[in-house]
Amino acid sequence: MLFKRKRPPLLGIDISSAAVKLLELSKQGARLRVESFAVEPLPADAVVDKNIASVEAVGKVIKSVVKKSGTRLKHAAVAVAGSAVITKVITMPASLSERELEDQIALEADQYIPYPLEEINLDFEVLGPNAKNPELNDVLLAASRRENVDNRVAALELAGLKAAVVDVEVYALENAFALLKRQLPPLPADRAVAVADVGAMMTTFNVLHQGRIIYTREQGFGGKQLTEEIQRRYGLSYEEAGLAKKQGGLPDSYTSEVLEPFKHAMVQQIGRSLQFFLSSNSHREVGALVLAGGCASIGGMDKLVEQKLGLPTSVANPFVEMTLAPRVNAQALRLEAPAMMIACGLAMRSFD
Repeated sequence: MLFKRKRPPLLGIDISSAAVKLLELSKQGARLRVESFAVEPLPADAVVDKNIASVEAVGKVIKSVVKKSGTRLKHAAVAVAGSAVITKVITMPASLSERELEDQIALEADQYIPYPLEEINLDFEVLGPNAKNPELNDVLLAASRRENVDNRVAALELAGLKAAVVDVEVYALENAFALLKRQLPPLPADRAVAVADVGAMMTTFNVLHQGRIIYTREQGFGGKQLTEEIQRRYGLSYEEAGLAKKQGGLPDSYTSEVLEPFKHAMVQQIGRSLQFFLSSNSHREVGALVLAGGCASIGGMDKLVEQKLGLPTSVANPFVEMTLAPRVNAQALRLEAPAMMIACGLAMRSFD
């Protein structure tokens, strides 16, 4: 154990439906430092419903984002979507060694996973003693169809990177959530925090209690709808509409006729997810809400959500207490921060 090799430092690479986000972190004492980051858009339909449709196209963008970031790291952590993963908590004798546990799970996995074992990637984590029987351990099983994992590994390899960790997006988000605690209002111990991650194609609504995700809901709503409305209203190509959305230059009517209706639709979607949670978890109240994803950067979005839903609302920024390497553009990082939660959680796997 004295000479056990340390895991090499990892890049966090988030492959979303619309972009590839790269983040490199280092640790100095207890403090994290951003060494490099970069974001590059993906071609349309390269990733569909969070599944990689074109490994070559995604690999090309990863290669570009690595070059843009200037990183020298060659190992990465990526994640598959929570909807592509089956998870189940089972119990196993606490007396089993890790090897015995691995063998036992391999023998029994087909009881819990509805796919042939040769078609899946399977992993497990011991959560700790079972609440009702201390002689048993609770064990989390996670399984995903093999192509979900293999396509991400292959895309990284095309960019000259090695996949050291394949995580699940919700667990990466949970990992990064620890960085937001000081940005939240003081809450009673029984209150939960909701994180609404509104990306390009999908809104993922997570509820966390004491730092653990207890509820997840996905719905097909995101920034693509705003881009398409700009495209339709002003006769632009999809690429031109996307640039105009970020850089400005649209007619004065844009704010009142396009942006404001989208913002209210976004509040409605978040409110609906919140009601779904409350109706299925009547014993648990939500005390605060965090906006993440690209759409969280829309000006005044947090204030509108707070006003309409009556919850203290903030915009996610996992980098507030981190230092930055000289080559990191602080303003660019701040603009991308709400969309970097998953990349941040993945990059933090370097320190496990």
